[in-house]
Amino acid sequence: MAVRGKSINLFLMDGEASGRIKCTLANWTGVAYRIPRTALDLCKERNDLKQSGVYFLFGTSDQTGNNVVYIGQAGARKNGEGLLYRLQEHKRNPDKDYWTEAVVFTTSNNSFGQTEISYLENRFCGLALAANRYDIKNGINPTQGNITEEKESELEEFVDYARIVMGTLGHKVFEPLISVSAISGSAPAHSAPYHNRSGSATFSHPSAL
Repeated sequence: MAVRGKSINLFLMDGEASGRIKCTLANWTGVAYRIPRTALDLCKERNDLKQSGVYFLFGTSDQTGNNVVYIGQAGARKNGEGLLYRLQEHKRNPDKDYWTEAVVFTTSNNSFGQTEISYLENRFCGLALAANRYDIKNGINPTQGNITEEKESELEEFVDYARIVMGTLGHKVFEPLISVSAISGSAPAHSAPYHNRSGSATFSHPSAL
């Protein structure tokens, strides 16, 4: 079967590529934002960022110089706060001063509940670990929760679209590295865990192309 093209809409919210970007796809209810850490306060009036969703914090490790990512979820709260409030909490947290921009996923119809965001957080963490391209800053492995096969099929479709969007926004967190050892035919190097400043386990990747 021939691969079909995808129509992606990128809206430069600040009129420049280095600013905030809103990303949508045709026939997809998902909405993604790339938000520089310094631009969080500009998002206060966006109602869709007060919803539930999953987010990624991207940055660089001070110790290793490697690309790092933290993957989390945020549920909408009774006070009307959701994703943006959680990002602002991370901005104030000195243990998470490594990140420079966030990518968040939510929906245009506010359809995410706790079941959906727990499943997506688990799947995104698994995909990022399998790709072995970024050091994962999550201290614990998020639980997937219990879902029906119908809901799983629906969410896997969301994951497929999210992977396309993430690459479009400039982060290859889901794209596996090709190691030098794999190309040469020698035994692959194994990634080794190390500990960040807060003591939680993260994972370093082997040298790769």
